[in-house]
Amino acid sequence: MSTNVSDSATAAGVDGAIQADAVIVGAGPCGLFQIFELGLLGIRAHIIDSLKHPGGQCSELYPEKPIYDIPALPVCGAQELVDRLLQQAKPFNAQFHLGQEVTELQVLPDHTFLLRTSLDTRFHAKTVIIAGGLGSFQPRRLGCEGVEAFENTSIHYKVKNSAEFTGRHLLIFGGGDSALDWTLELAGKARSLTLIHRRPDFRAAPASVAKMHDLVNSGSMRYVEAIAQSLITDGGEFKGVRVKKSDGAIEELHAERALVFFGLHPKLGPIAEWGLGLDKRAILVDTEKFQTNIPGIFAVGDINTYPGKKKLILSGFHEAALAAFAVAAHLNPAKKIPLQYTTTSPIMQKRLGVAGEQ
Repeated sequence: MSTNVSDSATAAGVDGAIQADAVIVGAGPCGLFQIFELGLLGIRAHIIDSLKHPGGQCSELYPEKPIYDIPALPVCGAQELVDRLLQQAKPFNAQFHLGQEVTELQVLPDHTFLLRTSLDTRFHAKTVIIAGGLGSFQPRRLGCEGVEAFENTSIHYKVKNSAEFTGRHLLIFGGGDSALDWTLELAGKARSLTLIHRRPDFRAAPASVAKMHDLVNSGSMRYVEAIAQSLITDGGEFKGVRVKKSDGAIEELHAERALVFFGLHPKLGPIAEWGLGLDKRAILVDTEKFQTNIPGIFAVGDINTYPGKKKLILSGFHEAALAAFAVAAHLNPAKKIPLQYTTTSPIMQKRLGVAGEQ
């Protein structure tokens, strides 16, 4: 990232760029809630995401996954959460710029920012809030020759519609929460289901592992300790996966569909080149403003780190609230930003479009 931009270069770069008080990078749950928190303080945001739809990992990887730790919602589907956040943010008319990645960020001499995306959309922003989750990510793929030909048809790395797997012979690979959650969800719906994991230790919640073993003991599904070796095909059709078991034996597992949950391969991508303070693959922030080492750039959600950091959606919501106040103070340093409550503040109620309602 360049921090020494000449005045002439600045003028040329800013000319024609979208003017913004705040640009949010990342339209996952924390980015969507950031729209709401900024809106309450009278700040309209532009929001950019490399995906073609809002929701981040929740929409892209596990839209039907149940979430149990959102306050006041005993259970909420991941896509349902995204839909609720979009509805909550609707009064603030954020402008979405989807299907494009922020590839460049420059700090200008007046301490504002010039951003450029992969579609050559340019923004001249007074503040930037990075809510990029794990950064740009790709699921870790099944390591078998020829797997590409069957991806998104017979081999899947996410579940968009669980009905697609009902009544099917199904293989699930993985040992984390996603693998176990979908094993428990689909065990009673698939015609047959086999879970394959490379070792006896799981990364998933112990309660989920215990339920899986109960299903195995009752004959409702199989569990095989093994690694994938090669695909079984016939006439160009997917027929299953050969696996190498822990004892060295090769077994053919026939199936119509395979779900692979080996986790994500996260990369910060261009963000790593922006001159931000990093700890491994996370952006260092303070816990008062959630500001980075560059004044005016903030980071919330899974992409940031600080002492005691917990990668929870509800923690990201808290971070977004404090970051919004810090953004407001940065935009108007001479103005005191009072704490107001949506239940009693006429200004906030007007912004929400609920003024006068009982």
